[in-house]
Amino acid sequence: MSIEIRKITPYLWEVTKKGDMLVPGRVYGDEETIQGLLKDAEERKGGGFTPAIQQVVNVASLPGIEKASIAMADIHPGYGFTIGGVGAFDLEEGVISVAGVGFDINCGVRVLKTPLKKKDIEGKKDELANQLFRSVPSGVGSTGDIRLSVNEINEVLRRGAEFVVEKGYGFPEDLEYTEENGKVSDADPENVSLKAKERQFKQVGTLGSGNHYLEVQWIEEIYDTEAAEAYGIHEGQVLVAIHCGSRALGHQIGTDYLKTLEAASRKYGIPIRERELVCAPIKSPEGRKYFTAVNCGVNCAFANRQAISHLTRKALGSVFGIPIEEIRLLYDVGHNTCKIESHNVEGTMKRLLIHRKGATRAFGPGREEVPEAYRPIGQPLLVGGTMGTASYILSGTEQGMEECFGSAVHGAGRALSRQAAKRRWRGERIIQELREKGIIIKSRSKPGVAEEAPGAYKDVDRVVEIMHRSGVNKKIARMKPLVCVKG
Repeated sequence: MSIEIRKITPYLWEVTKKGDMLVPGRVYGDEETIQGLLKDAEERKGGGFTPAIQQVVNVASLPGIEKASIAMADIHPGYGFTIGGVGAFDLEEGVISVAGVGFDINCGVRVLKTPLKKKDIEGKKDELANQLFRSVPSGVGSTGDIRLSVNEINEVLRRGAEFVVEKGYGFPEDLEYTEENGKVSDADPENVSLKAKERQFKQVGTLGSGNHYLEVQWIEEIYDTEAAEAYGIHEGQVLVAIHCGSRALGHQIGTDYLKTLEAASRKYGIPIRERELVCAPIKSPEGRKYFTAVNCGVNCAFANRQAISHLTRKALGSVFGIPIEEIRLLYDVGHNTCKIESHNVEGTMKRLLIHRKGATRAFGPGREEVPEAYRPIGQPLLVGGTMGTASYILSGTEQGMEECFGSAVHGAGRALSRQAAKRRWRGERIIQELREKGIIIKSRSKPGVAEEAPGAYKDVDRVVEIMHRSGVNKKIARMKPLVCVKG
């Protein structure tokens, strides 16, 4: 089937509904974005990853999808769903899919606000980098000081960040500024395999590998002073961003349920257009089991970022002599999730299951899910760039609630595969070049640094500008890196 795309606005494009598509596709991007997607689709005809634009079409063909199959400006190919993809499904007629969540369930970003300024950091960057590297375990298979029994793992899966805070890792206030207050309901550890739990016994409070990071940043520019004041941030302030998810447990849940949902797809007569796009009706026994397992993964990720926050606070306190109570949480939000939410569909509020794969929840002003202090402005969005460029804080908007179910980009988005990046760059050289720019990189894997080279990603400034100009997300602040700990 040929793919037809028309421009709705300079920053929003529609894939024409045709063939098996139940709704149109919608992509946020500029002319360059769309031409790149079409070129990629042509080049991938010989095999490899399904092109991202074809994945938008495939998702538009799933039963019960509402309004459109949506992709944010950081769109690039994923497993089944495009990364940057959003799909909303009717609870009665719709489906739940492994591809719409991803394998790193509730991978997300948490940002801590410090009382420090950039000038306070400059003379101690190396000391701080070394202390963070010692304090926060990172890398493939990394383990930490937190050791849990089976019963305690079950409590993490049920209670998320709340359980970790009760164990002394953080403050009750942290829960108020965590999406879902750090715990989603309807999480059933009985639907998570023992193998998944065993892989997590020693991984709570660990960063992991790949694109995960712990980054010390400073605010270079504020775009909206009212929003910045509400969020408690200002120019020159030092922030710490933590990007990680549910580690091995989340990956094992995805792996386990691929088989379950593959069988369900056949059982319920749902066409399988790509292996990871297997799915089950939301209210089927298979769908219910997967949903309650995903919620366990969501809670695990919240707990993990909460524990890392505590370790980060202690490291900052030891280097700068500041009380850890003065290092406060700005917000914590995930970008690999599926959640039941209320949204306006053609003038009627409906309960829908929203899949966000590499896309962030971005609720606008007035939503009760947003912390009270932020409610007049909208939810903060924490957008990671690269260790050599910039990151952003955005906010949700009313337009975003109407157009894309309150969703946003999650990062810059990859421009090159990990293998292509390793062929082009060497980790040692990247570390040296960034040091010359005043950015300290600490990593246990030089090939891992090469995979995450700044040049392997899209231009985060351009990606954010597209979303800002489209009106669905709003720029609040731009940060630049000082220290980055990688897996």
